[in-house]
Amino acid sequence: MGNTNSVDLYKLDLPRELKKLTPEQCDSLCEQIRRLLVDTVSKNGGHLASNLGVVELTVAIHRVFDSPKDKIIWDVSHQAYTHKILTGRLKEFSTLRQKGGISGFSRPSESPHDCFVCGHGSTAVSAALGFSTAMRLAGDKRHCAVAVVGDGAATGGMFYEGLNNAGKSDTNTIVILNHNEMSISKNVGGFAKYLSTLRTKDSYIKTKGAVESVLNKTPIVGKPLANTIRVSKNAIKEAIIHSTIFEDMGFEYIGPVDGHNIAELEFALKQAKAMKKPVIVHVNTVKGKGYAPAEANSGEYHAIGSFEVETGHPDIETSDSYSLRFGQKICQLAADNKKICCVTAAMKYGTGLQYFAAKYPSRFFDVGIAEEHAVTFCAGLASAGLVPVFAVYSTFSQRCFDQLVHDVSIAGLHVVLGIDRAGVVAGDGETHQGIFDVPMLSCMPGATVYSPSCSEELEMCIEKAVNEDTGLCAVRYPKGEPYESAGKYEISTEFTYTKNGSKTLVVTYGRVYNNALEALETLSEKGKACDVLKLVKVFPFSDEVAKIVKKYKKVYVFEESYKENSVAERIAALNKNTVSTCINGFLPHADVDSLLDDCSLSAEKIAALIESGEPHAN
Repeated sequence: MGNTNSVDLYKLDLPRELKKLTPEQCDSLCEQIRRLLVDTVSKNGGHLASNLGVVELTVAIHRVFDSPKDKIIWDVSHQAYTHKILTGRLKEFSTLRQKGGISGFSRPSESPHDCFVCGHGSTAVSAALGFSTAMRLAGDKRHCAVAVVGDGAATGGMFYEGLNNAGKSDTNTIVILNHNEMSISKNVGGFAKYLSTLRTKDSYIKTKGAVESVLNKTPIVGKPLANTIRVSKNAIKEAIIHSTIFEDMGFEYIGPVDGHNIAELEFALKQAKAMKKPVIVHVNTVKGKGYAPAEANSGEYHAIGSFEVETGHPDIETSDSYSLRFGQKICQLAADNKKICCVTAAMKYGTGLQYFAAKYPSRFFDVGIAEEHAVTFCAGLASAGLVPVFAVYSTFSQRCFDQLVHDVSIAGLHVVLGIDRAGVVAGDGETHQGIFDVPMLSCMPGATVYSPSCSEELEMCIEKAVNEDTGLCAVRYPKGEPYESAGKYEISTEFTYTKNGSKTLVVTYGRVYNNALEALETLSEKGKACDVLKLVKVFPFSDEVAKIVKKYKKVYVFEESYKENSVAERIAALNKNTVSTCINGFLPHADVDSLLDDCSLSAEKIAALIESGEPHAN
């Protein structure tokens, strides 16, 4: 490497040689990593802005700590791309989020440096405390557990549960709070305001820096005294900032630190490591750092598809989606129904609620990454006679199970869920698939679950769920451009039944119905027609649906959902001659078409299964 200021990312033995680099070489390395991040995500899609914001922080972490002996837990872990590059996955990085390639999230099966499965927010502190407690019990006082938490994840209740227990523990637990004032949408709530207050406590930073500068120039006693100031909770800090919430919970507090200055970061992290106790390191970063389009619009570049690097423009212009149709329909209904309120968990744009937020700001509530709170908040609104609509990704709705049962279902409250990203989801892998909402919701007494197959049906189901139904109602729909029936088939909010004189019945719903329809057209051309039952209300079944299913000699069910407690399982209880094709287990990261085909839910696989007449197990 020599003594030059430049360094070649591809010639380094990482992470071993990382600690040998000079500060100037680290700056060069960070520039190369940023170029690689932009280049790779521009081709594969992924989480760009959050990763650009933590490049220096990640480099500093790996220079100070000894992974995998020191455990590094990335909350959510969509900001772990640089971590992957630095821990032996540089050559495979071009396969990011591709079928058979490396994951966009932490995966222990992928590398020993990924010590914990991450995908949902606010979990890292609890996991880190588990690791550091295990170290203490094993007598390991040398190593520590490091939780890297974004301030968006710090809006979730589990973060505080973790802090409450970690702060009073006798463990080497370090929490790095990455403060960029963004999660996906702009951070909201009292804690976001609190961090912004700390972020602007420049009087402390400037005063402390000025004193240290003078002392460093003072002969004999200057430098030792400056070092004492650095490592102690000194009078300057006490006078200007007083105590922080973190110190009140039992943590030592270091910061705020410039998250793009490796020297400052390393100094702070070494302090934290030396303390051998619970420590908070508060780091200020810029989301999207180093790529102008991402810095200017970090929300859009939080998770993005492929794009043109020079302009930042997406390769595929998508001006329409199920999410946007959902948001527009809710806006339309709210004009006539003043009781409608909308709630999001930091996903205003992702769930299409930006229209509602702009038009009815007093009836729109962003609660931060706090899905459990969102549901019980909706229960309170419903108890007071309002009609709350909570738009949430299917994968994140899993976090609300207790609140849906205890706070909504038991009381029979009218709460509407817009279940976005339902079914198979591309790119993000096991932690983000929307395959558990049907089994979860259909075990709740009084719940109603709709799964429309096209945009027109979506709008009908939303209107029925909001204005006509009672109790807990969910309308689930996939990510992506809406399918337009355009008169190709009958639409409904209950079911449609097409008789072709066959003794075989095909049952399906949602997006997969369109694949089944294509398959059935192919089979019809070959002289093998089937009767078709397209469900829209997938829970509960009507008596008429039960009567239809019972009369067939053979029933095929094609379902984009996990198999246990699925629609297929309930169909099989009605007709023992049922062949079901559901999803059996967690799904890896890949594109939607590949995943559906792997699950035998593509048009080709559906046609082949029916034509063979043989049962198929995924």
